[in-house]
Amino acid sequence: RLKRIEGQVRGIQSMVDEDRYCVDILVQISAIQSALKNVGFAVTERHIKHCVTDAIQNGEGDETIDELMSVLKQFSK
Repeated sequence: RLKRIEGQVRGIQSMVDEDRYCVDILVQISAIQSALKNVGFAVTERHIKHCVTDAIQNGEGDETIDELMSVLKQFSK
């Protein structure tokens, strides 16, 4: 997914260099933002299923949940 996003960013660079229509560039930026958000959700899900679960089982759940909530607040800005 990240390689695809990287390609999209390069595509936007080319669009800017070629002085393409601004709205087309904005549409591509929106697509990249959506793709990054989806990557963030996938990483969050993996973190919860593995890291948070392990921390809870090891008695460190409160710290890990607090950390996750802090990151989620930042992520949702």
